[in-house]
Amino acid sequence: MSERKDKKKVIGEAMTDDQVKAFLSALPESGEDPDFHALLRAYRSLREDDFQRFLGFFTAEGRNINARGLDDRTLLDIAASHRKSRSYIDALKAAGAH
Repeated sequence: MSERKDKKKVIGEAMTDDQVKAFLSALPESGEDPDFHALLRAYRSLREDDFQRFLGFFTAEGRNINARGLDDRTLLDIAASHRKSRSYIDALKAAGAH
């Protein structure tokens, strides 16, 4: 069967603000810090531009960009260990992560 050349592959539709903001309400099931959990879930799920928008909403709510996970690492610590995370690291630092 031949592949149709007239169809473009769609990687993902642009997310609305409400869809990005939905990541703010992510709650952990364990004893994990809710701010860390929301950050990690957004990092794992959102594209670069959407993650940057998420960080704007996150910090506007006064949430802790330097929250730590159960292993005492911040999201910046985790992102720094990933090879292709430079834009996420830059966005975190711009939002006040250290």
